[in-house]
Amino acid sequence: MTEKAPVCWLCGRGFETRIQWHHPVPKSKKGRGTVPVHPICHKAIHTNFTNAQLARIGDEPARLLEDATLAKFVAWVKGKPPDFHAPTR
Repeated sequence: MTEKAPVCWLCGRGFETRIQWHHPVPKSKKGRGTVPVHPICHKAIHTNFTNAQLARIGDEPARLLEDATLAKFVAWVKGKPPDFHAPTR
């Protein structure tokens, strides 16, 4: 049986060498599970949402994408290579 390669929980792109693990429900809010994300996607999540907001949203990336700013970011990053990284503020 072939194991399926992981894809980013937020943008759906595959990985090469850069991978981080994101807690959809933050550990500070009793979250335990993790999902694979690109570093740039991880940064975008935490730039746009507080831990309290993430705890209310839960583990549904579609709910994160209801935010116009994050949806615009994901639309932009989807066309980039797997290890793409850019400075973010």
